[in-house]
Order: sequence, then C-alpha cells, then structure tokens
Amino acid sequence: MKEKFIGFLILFLIIIFLFFLSFDSSFFSSKIELTEKNLPQSLFGSLLKEKEEVITLIAVGDVMLGRSVNAKMRSLNDFTYPFLKTASLLKSADLSFINLESPFYSDCPTTNEGMIFCADPKVTEGLLLAGIDIANLNNNHIRNYGNEGLNLTQNLLADNKIDFLGPENNFLVKEIRGTKIGFLGFDLTSGYQKDKIIEQVAKEKDKVAILIVSFHWGIEYAPKPSLKQIELAHQIIDAGANLILGHHPHVIQKTEDYHDGQIVYSLGNFVFDQPWSEATKTGLIGIFTFQEDKLVKSEFKEIYIQNYSQPELIEKETTSSAGNP
Repeated sequence: MKEKFIGFLILFLIIIFLFFLSFDSSFFSSKIELTEKNLPQSLFGSLLKEKEEVITLIAVGDVMLGRSVNAKMRSLNDFTYPFLKTASLLKSADLSFINLESPFYSDCPTTNEGMIFCADPKVTEGLLLAGIDIANLNNNHIRNYGNEGLNLTQNLLADNKIDFLGPENNFLVKEIRGTKIGFLGFDLTSGYQKDKIIEQVAKEKDKVAILIVSFHWGIEYAPKPSLKQIELAHQIIDAGANLILGHHPHVIQKTEDYHDGQIVYSLGNFVFDQPWSEATKTGLIGIFTFQEDKLVKSEFKEIYIQNYSQPELIEKETTSSAGNP
C-alpha cells in the first residue's frame, strides 16, 4: 500500500513538472509584471513613498544692499560681490528666499552712514548670480525712498523673474513638481492685529500644501524673542504654517520645533554693514527639506560677514528634524 502511494506521488510530480515546461519564460515574466503592477498599496506603498521627491528651500537673514555695501560694490565695480562666496549654495535649492531690506533707487547716493537705505539697481546682477527666487519686502526700510523706490524695486524684481512679497500683496504661491508652496510676509515692527494675521494664515493654508510665513519682528539686537513673539508664533503654527522665518533683530535667535512646524525667530544678518559686534557680523543660512505637506529636516550653516558686505561660510553646521516624514 505504501509503495503504491509513493508511485502515485512521483507520477503526480512528473505531470506537474511537464505542465510547467510546456510554457516559455515569457509567460512567467508577463505574469510577474502584471502582478507587480497590481500590488495593493499596503504592500507596495512604502516603496513608492521612499521614491517621492523632496523639496528644498534655502532662506537667509537680512539683506541690506545700501550704505557701505553699496559703496563697496561701486568701488569694485562688481555688483555680485556680496554673493560670490555663497551663490553656489543659495542656488542649489528648489527655492531661495531673502528679506530685502533696501529699495533700489536710480540716484542712490554713495555713502557709509545714515539710516535711509537704497541700493544701485545694478545689484540685481548679484541676486541673479545667487539664484534668488523670492524677496520679502515687508520690512521697515523698503519705503526709505517712498513709493518711487518701492515701485522701482518691485519692477526690477519682476523684470528679472524674482517673485516678491510686497505691501500690496503679501501672499504668493510657487509650485514645485506638483506641490503648491505658499509664502506670506508681514512687517510687525509698526504694530499689527494678531487676529487678522491668524485669519489670513488659516485662509491661505487651504490653498497650498506647505505654508511659510516671514515675520519682520522683534527687538533689534535682542538675543532672544519676547514672550509675545513666542505666543504669536505658536498660534501661527497652530493655524497651519509649516515654517516661520524671522528677521529684523540683526542677531541670531533660537530655533524652536513646535508641533509639526518650526520657528526660526531670527536668522540674523546675511548682507549688512554692522561691524561693531561679532553678533551682528554672523547669521544663518537655513536649508529646509519638505516631503508631501511636512517639514522633515532643517540644517543651519553659519556665515560671517567680511569687508562690511560679503558673507562667507563658517565650518559649523547643525541639523534637526521637524514633523514626520
């Protein structure tokens, strides 16, 4: 009985073997291909997510191209000079963002003093070299030469395909590989209505996957933000912002991870002629990585301003994660 069972088993295996031999290899490859294409998301989804492209943003601190910076560029006849040592990094990201603290003005005087800023229109050469994509104009110096200076600045930026956040329109959207990224700019140095800011943040967030808010705020040269700033920043993240970029103190302040967002209270100076202290000669370049609708990584590279006007990288870097990939 046992021998008969073994015989039937051997015969069955031979039949199965001959059955598979009757098909060529193309049959199997086509079946495998079809099976892969129809894998359920639960099995194949994690592999697809790993292949999703990330989006990078580079942001820097205050960029003031007037006064001694303007004088230096004119003396060298080189309007790219402030950006020569950082341009390759700035243009390496999908998007680059600056706070432009000085308007362009055709009859801008050459001076090393004063608090009324303007820059030679030729300095757009430097912005183009650095690959600047977006300039925030919502700050306390952009109207130093009135509406004439503001209008010329906006026109020159537009002519050079550099987007801007201005007093008349403080929101814009950029689309990178199908992902909509919104930018909002506010000047809080002369008073503001908190509820209106929170309301606009929530409204604009509905239009985009990622929302970045630029605040010109705080106390100049203060080493840390006020409790009022911290409270507002938390409310802005809660309203939908992914990232807050702070300017105006002219010194580096802390960075805070809050819920799924990040708050950079002050990036410090980037291009500025304030040589009287080490704090005002240093700043941060922030490199932010987004995936889908979240900030997943941030890196900060420190710069030191030489010759009143030219930032160069310092060999120092910090990395943090924010949100969830």
